[in-house]
Amino acid sequence: MLLRSIFSRIHKSQFLNNFSNLANVNSLALDSETAISPSKLKPLSAKEKAREKVNVISYLINTCGLSPNKAISTSKKVHFDIPEKPDAVLNFLAEHGFSKSQIAELVGKRPSLLLSDPEKIILPKIEFFLQSTGIGKADLFRTIAKCPTFLTRSLENQLIPIYNYLNDIIGAEKVATLLRRGSWIFGQTFAKRVIPNVDFLRGLGVPKSFIAFVLYHYPEAIGQKHDQFIEIVAEVKEMGFDPLKSTFVLAIHARSGEGNKALWARCYENYRKWGWSKDDIYMAFKKHPNCMLLSEKKISGVLSFLVTKMGFKSRMMAQYPQLIFYSLEKRIIPRCSVVHLLSLKGLVRKDKSLSTILCLTDKYFLDKFVIKYSEEVPQLFDIYKGKAVVPEV
Repeated sequence: MLLRSIFSRIHKSQFLNNFSNLANVNSLALDSETAISPSKLKPLSAKEKAREKVNVISYLINTCGLSPNKAISTSKKVHFDIPEKPDAVLNFLAEHGFSKSQIAELVGKRPSLLLSDPEKIILPKIEFFLQSTGIGKADLFRTIAKCPTFLTRSLENQLIPIYNYLNDIIGAEKVATLLRRGSWIFGQTFAKRVIPNVDFLRGLGVPKSFIAFVLYHYPEAIGQKHDQFIEIVAEVKEMGFDPLKSTFVLAIHARSGEGNKALWARCYENYRKWGWSKDDIYMAFKKHPNCMLLSEKKISGVLSFLVTKMGFKSRMMAQYPQLIFYSLEKRIIPRCSVVHLLSLKGLVRKDKSLSTILCLTDKYFLDKFVIKYSEEVPQLFDIYKGKAVVPEV
């Protein structure tokens, strides 16, 4: 009913004459060129406000490419009486290579940019990131469309200092990668979260290479609220993790965020189902923190094969949690099957270490267990390639 009421009042012939006065009430501060002083605005009558809303919605649908529902919600965030500025912004985006879908996505997420001066607000930031990071135009435009908020930040006061800070820690190439993933790290929380958290890690003596690792691979961990970050670091230290080792920052990541904590709890219960004690689980976590961020399917798949089919002790796996990360189909099953068949034929010991079986390089494993015994056991290569039936225990 709302859509029908609104669209029944849209008349394209009246489009250019029916807009009301300009008003932008975006809650996030833009660069000075996009801000509008409320004192300069003429109060609107109820009829004028309704007419303006209809025409803005029409513009967002017909010119910007938004869906009707998205246009209605977006119209609450941007107001203009004539389309001169929005037209200039849309033309600028199209001329510089933004696709229609990217323009629609950008406008839907940050409609206030329609009121900006694109040559002063948007272009300098595009040029800066293209020249400084080496990111391709297509990748940059995808990022801008998904996360356009950073276009509203000051280039001199925010974006350039943040870039320089990141570049000093992880380098320009990795900054470009972060930008491809999304621009949130260039947002307003950087100075309140990332910098204090990095300084805190430095104060604990965490090596720069480990800080760079977590900042690049797990920026969400380093970008959480500072007080929460301090609590997690204290928890990790209490578990016995050493700030001078890489497992320290991996543990911080594993214990950061509600999603990771929920996954950690599910992994804990899953390992318990396989007979691991609390000490077993914490030992595995200390050796390889990411073992507490695996899916139930991954854990159960690997342990089911190794314990149920191959006869290995479940709790022994807690001593070598890195083995759970190997591909079941491409590494674990082929290698274990080869060694098991060789042991059945008395060609190798039955008590071969699982870490020895799985951790050898492909070339060394082939030479030591497949090629070496290919004459005695011709089907070895087929088993290794997964073309033969896996032998039972």
